[in-house]
Amino acid sequence: MTAPVSPAETLRTALAGLLDGLPPKVAAQAVDRLIANYRGTTPTDAPILRDRADVAAYAAYRMPATFEAVRAALDAFADAVPEWVPGSHVDVGGGTGAATWAVSATWPGQRPVTVLDWAEPALVLGRELASSSPQLRSAEWRRSRIGAELALPDADLVTVSYVLGELTGAGRDAVVDAAVAAAQAVVIIEPGTPDGYARVIAARDRLIGAGFSVAAPCPHSAACPIVAGEDWCHFSARVSRSSLHRQVKGGSLPYEDEKFSYVAATRVPAEPVAARVVRRPQIRKGQVLLDLCGVGGELGRSTVTKRQGLLYKEARDAAWGDGWPPAEPR
Repeated sequence: MTAPVSPAETLRTALAGLLDGLPPKVAAQAVDRLIANYRGTTPTDAPILRDRADVAAYAAYRMPATFEAVRAALDAFADAVPEWVPGSHVDVGGGTGAATWAVSATWPGQRPVTVLDWAEPALVLGRELASSSPQLRSAEWRRSRIGAELALPDADLVTVSYVLGELTGAGRDAVVDAAVAAAQAVVIIEPGTPDGYARVIAARDRLIGAGFSVAAPCPHSAACPIVAGEDWCHFSARVSRSSLHRQVKGGSLPYEDEKFSYVAATRVPAEPVAARVVRRPQIRKGQVLLDLCGVGGELGRSTVTKRQGLLYKEARDAAWGDGWPPAEPR
């Protein structure tokens, strides 16, 4: 029997076919402009993706990384709500739909999906890509201004990935409030930069104030213990690069690490981890150093030594972003 093709593999194949024939020079120029916008600090309140070339370049440059970051955040959220499966999904500012693919990878099966974005070329390309996925073929791709006037249809899950940085402060608040009014669960992902983390924390505070509980990455819904301006909470997802992806981004390695910050909050009962590994584990001779955020809302370091046997082996296998201690098999 042939093994089913994963959403990640289907997406890579769809991207390769869609972007075949795109002149590398055109793609590279569009990517340069997109990088400038992506790393910029001035909110535009206007679509960054202007035309088909921009959208195709965006798909090659950002979609694989966005998919992996969103999937990592959703995996952590799914671990906290093991009995819950979203019956519907709205993706705010979804562009070409990376988050919808990540939701499909996390919770297989069909569900009503609505993607909202203000860039019509992105919606068109996203719809084309989705035609390759049995789970996403029936998704609705709707043009909508993302900001103060946003109104969302009710949904079990609302995702907002790499969007808040494009908005003014008032626009960010409006998007979070719209998600609160519409959803049982809200997952927000931003770049793993100090500014991205600050936007996530502001959204986190707003979600908690509206009665949501944090399910991931935090083990608690108390104030973040990280001091603003001194550090920031972020994680990393490994991204496999296709040959076209390497060509467009000018890299030579077969992979890259996408840094991201996120919050997943919900109205449904959740079981957050006891602690979260918030830095890369440091492996020393006979010991592993784990920097943890704990259930009491504190940061601390745990040292696991070789004499602790199985726990030491699990610490050596622990990754940045994992829950700690490891969950018992269900």
